[in-house]
Amino acid sequence: MASDETQRASPDALLALVKKEGRGRLKIFLGAAPGVGKTYAMLTAAHSERAGGRDVVAGLIETHGRRETEQLVVGLEVLPRKSIVYRNQIVHEFDIDAALARRPNLLLVDEYAHTNVPGSRHPKRWQDVDELLNAGIDVWTTLNIQHLESLNDVVQKISKVRVRETVPDTVFDKADEVVLVDFPPDELLKRLAEGKVYVQDTAARAVEHFFKPQNLTALRELALRRAAERVDASLIERMQAQAIEGPWAAGERILACIGPDPISPTVVRTAKRMADLMDAPWMAVTVERPGTVLDNVQRQRLDDAMALAQSLGAETQTLTGPDLPAELLRFAKFENVTQIVIGRSRGGFFNELLRRSLPHELVRRTQDIAIHLVTRESEAPAEPGKRRWRWLAPRPLHFIYATLAVAGALGVGEVLTSLTPLPNLSMIFMLAVLFTAINFGIWPAIYASLLSFAVYNFFFIPPLYTFTVAEPYELLALVIFLLIAVVSSAMAGRVRDQARVAANRVRAMRRLYEFTRRMSGLATQDALAEGAASEIHASLARPVVVLLAQGDELALTAAWPPEDELDAAAATAARWAFSHGEPAGADTGTLPIIPWYFVPLRIGDKSLGVIGVGKEGDTGPLDSEARALLDTLSEQTAAALDRASLAREMVNARTATETERVRNTLLASISHDFRTPLSSILGAATSLLDYGDKLDGATKKDLLGQIKQETEDLDEMVRNLLAITRIDAGALELRRDWIDLRDVVDRVVGAARRRGARQTIAVELPADLPLVRADATLAEQAIGNVVANALVYTPKETRVVIDAIVSPDRVTLRIADDGPGIAPDVLPHIFDKFAKGTDHSMTRADGSQSTGLGLAIAKGIMAAHGGAIDVETPVAGGRGARFALAFPREQAGA
Repeated sequence: MASDETQRASPDALLALVKKEGRGRLKIFLGAAPGVGKTYAMLTAAHSERAGGRDVVAGLIETHGRRETEQLVVGLEVLPRKSIVYRNQIVHEFDIDAALARRPNLLLVDEYAHTNVPGSRHPKRWQDVDELLNAGIDVWTTLNIQHLESLNDVVQKISKVRVRETVPDTVFDKADEVVLVDFPPDELLKRLAEGKVYVQDTAARAVEHFFKPQNLTALRELALRRAAERVDASLIERMQAQAIEGPWAAGERILACIGPDPISPTVVRTAKRMADLMDAPWMAVTVERPGTVLDNVQRQRLDDAMALAQSLGAETQTLTGPDLPAELLRFAKFENVTQIVIGRSRGGFFNELLRRSLPHELVRRTQDIAIHLVTRESEAPAEPGKRRWRWLAPRPLHFIYATLAVAGALGVGEVLTSLTPLPNLSMIFMLAVLFTAINFGIWPAIYASLLSFAVYNFFFIPPLYTFTVAEPYELLALVIFLLIAVVSSAMAGRVRDQARVAANRVRAMRRLYEFTRRMSGLATQDALAEGAASEIHASLARPVVVLLAQGDELALTAAWPPEDELDAAAATAARWAFSHGEPAGADTGTLPIIPWYFVPLRIGDKSLGVIGVGKEGDTGPLDSEARALLDTLSEQTAAALDRASLAREMVNARTATETERVRNTLLASISHDFRTPLSSILGAATSLLDYGDKLDGATKKDLLGQIKQETEDLDEMVRNLLAITRIDAGALELRRDWIDLRDVVDRVVGAARRRGARQTIAVELPADLPLVRADATLAEQAIGNVVANALVYTPKETRVVIDAIVSPDRVTLRIADDGPGIAPDVLPHIFDKFAKGTDHSMTRADGSQSTGLGLAIAKGIMAAHGGAIDVETPVAGGRGARFALAFPREQAGA
């Protein structure tokens, strides 16, 4: 690595620092057991801070009757506790509201793992502390090692005591500072015997159970190790955030360098053993050089080595860079690695001699990191003869084409020399070499270089047709030609390989873009599943199935090629992958004999289903690149499915909101419209009951008439409500018969006049009005609603005209008035449910007695008959409105 290379801070570390801006700092005093002096140490440090002018407040201190601790509380401001009634007892808890109101610079809150009394704001005290930290208040607290969640089982095994109050490790790891309060077990037992930890009876029981020397020693070691881990993690975060180059050997960190070599599994196991011996974290990395293409065997070997490292607990990463030693050392210094484990290079004698092998370069370039060289290989090398000619076997035609290219250059050279003498024909053979390199790769191009060297010497260097070189300068020219040809062929071949890799990556990126764009245009889960299955099949050239969650079960939603069902074993693997959120099936540790590889579709903590990729015949397992592509496509599919689900939920929520609005509107309208006639009926009935013997006959008849009229109005309202319910449910039953619209109109007009219509109603139906086939009751209700609407929304001097137009296929009944017309903002919604006019001087909007259902019912009835209803406004002179009810016309006897 160049010494002048600019060091950059870790983005993750900088982001972590940004998240801490404006947040209080947390300091934990960590002990191995009760009585080691955590609270005492915290109070002592708090007095030092207070003496330095810092605003320190004791939010809650648990002294447990210890006199030395109680004396340290004196002199500090102590917040009063909050009294909470629990099971008929008063419990005193930490008052978080008082702490937020006081807002000190530093707050002391003892017993971080304490469980609050039910009824408190948070169930745990560490959640109270987290809220204080978010408010920008620094907090000091105390914690025993047995209260860490990850160590709960370990502590139970050591002490035979289950600790009920625990703190998540993620919360502990976010602490800005951890202070280890340590005490030797013998001294702690002495303090316990003197009554400085518990009272005598409690102390005796504690010694018999928890406070045993072996228990205290084990807990002490746990505390020391956990504190060291936290300090080491803090060191790495600070180094990465400040771009400090390591390593700092404050703690050992092991790095295993693996590749597609047979020795890689041995390197992984060696690094694991070293990490266990040193009790140190370890990582495994591989470096990919741009333009380098691994064959199937090498790719599988590398994937197996990375999988082995992961199974042994290593953190794995893949690096990319043209200079392998520089990239490895850059990563090692960034991660504060102190020891590197690497396998013996098989680069050949000349590489070893020139010190160009990877181990030699690592040793030469670093002085701070120990390099461990693993020399024992895990499998025997290939036979020399096979290894020597293995590169030739796969593509013999390429070497034949290289021979033909050189032969073509020879022919061109012979033709040119016969036409005119040329001093140098080497460029023609150089073109043949470059042509071979660009089309067939490095090794055929090197072969073409050597063949061109021989042919050029034999045919064009005097003496001709011999391999003898007469002049020294000719020999020098031949050697230079050979060197240039070999170098050019190698460079051209490498450029060709890099171009092929770049083209493959561009195609993959384009395919991923097309897949994302296609998925973004689909709205339903079935369509998304079909699109994902077809695209993954095209990308991996393997059978694909998509199973989506339906409740607690998985349903086969899409497959390519089409598949109706999976066998029981494959379905079991799919359900396991879905429920556990991990891959299952072929080439995994779960049901590996299943010829399907299932990956879960997850978005956050939510599982949406699984995608299965089939394994047919002798096809090998998915390599790392194919799995990475599958993971990417799966993530995109999960995101698209989640988007579709959210869109569906949004539509459902909007529908539910609209339904609730309609329901509330209906209830309010019905309540008002029912209350008015009921009040009139109740008043008339009460008058008849209370004063019937004192009322004359005319008054009694008038009251009874009101009751009859209001009852008829209520009956019509109920009929409208039942009609609109049947229409919405699609349960409107028609009893078709031949009816005369003239009779229906006469009944509607007569009923309107009996109800006190003051407008002039003119019936101008043609004499030859034909019969129509319809439900008489429903047709009368539809016409009556439209007529009632016209009467309610027009003044008494209005003239309402009812006529009809007869055409071959329909009979159109028209109800027109010369009133004020319909407002433009009301017209588009005139047939909607609960739509009402804007003229508040009118008491009713239509025949539904102001519920706004009359015209909606009329529209539903006409649609059920196969007809239509329309409105036109204004009609003449900028005034009036005309409703047209079109009944389909059928031939008699049809």
